[in-house]
Amino acid sequence: MIGQVAVRRFPALTVSTPRIEVRPLTAGDAEAVDEIFADRQTQRWLPVAESAGRIEGHAWCTELARQRRDSGDGDHYAVVRREDARVVGCLWTRRTDWGARVTEVSYALAPHARGFGLAAEAVDALAIALILEHGLQRVEVRVAPGNVASRRVAEKAGFSYEGLLRNAGFVRGARVDLELWSLVRADLH
Repeated sequence: MIGQVAVRRFPALTVSTPRIEVRPLTAGDAEAVDEIFADRQTQRWLPVAESAGRIEGHAWCTELARQRRDSGDGDHYAVVRREDARVVGCLWTRRTDWGARVTEVSYALAPHARGFGLAAEAVDALAIALILEHGLQRVEVRVAPGNVASRRVAEKAGFSYEGLLRNAGFVRGARVDLELWSLVRADLH
């Protein structure tokens, strides 16, 4: 077919560790997602304009996730704590380049789940699965300077700091620099 480009759908993915499971979000996760994105600390670092309002959990878990997955750009995931089967966080992949085999992962955790290493565990498990099971060569994390908690997640998940991307992002609608962190296939050997 001339003029048509095949779009690769983002792969279905569920990964488990002894403490958590990372799985695609469902409509039933909407209330937990609302709680996570309503948190002031989370809102402080989200790459959305304040005027955009809040992220609506049901849309995030259903149509927005489906659109991202079907376009091949990424997916939205729940971080489920095994001890009580509670959704305690969200991960999402985006900016996937299937030619270069690169994607970016972002994350947010509910306030009650912070400080236990769950975010780093989830990011690490997801990144490793994307590399080993789905052929990606590089997974990136971008962190706004000043977001110390996010930087710690990247470090603990085994990502390497590569440098500063000047004026590359926005937080609450304002332009910011972004720290670039990566995990590549060679890091797993």
